[in-house]
Amino acid sequence: MGEVDAYLSTVDGADHDALERVIAIARDVVPEAREGVSYAMPALLYRDKGLIATVRTKKFLSLYPYSGAVVASVLDALSDFDTTSGSIHYSAQHPLPEDVVRRIVRARRAEIDARAR
Repeated sequence: MGEVDAYLSTVDGADHDALERVIAIARDVVPEAREGVSYAMPALLYRDKGLIATVRTKKFLSLYPYSGAVVASVLDALSDFDTTSGSIHYSAQHPLPEDVVRRIVRARRAEIDARAR
């Protein structure tokens, strides 16, 4: 069991399902991503860089694409969500749309690929 799966096993109910859904979408977009830790969070890694992390906090679920530029690139689709420069907040009752998660993961993968060249 990897770090992400171990973390997900500690979360119950609807929050678990919402977090697991985001991870499943990311794995579909970047199947070569592996589980690891980035910035002390269980994360999917791509080319040994943080691709995404999604965790439960006291007040909400958060998605971290490890890039303010990636968050900024999808702000047009996030008007119903709270964001910071590096995270997107959502809930099991108000999940992120699948197409937005796919955009985030694709953008982060492209950013990692560009820096690897």
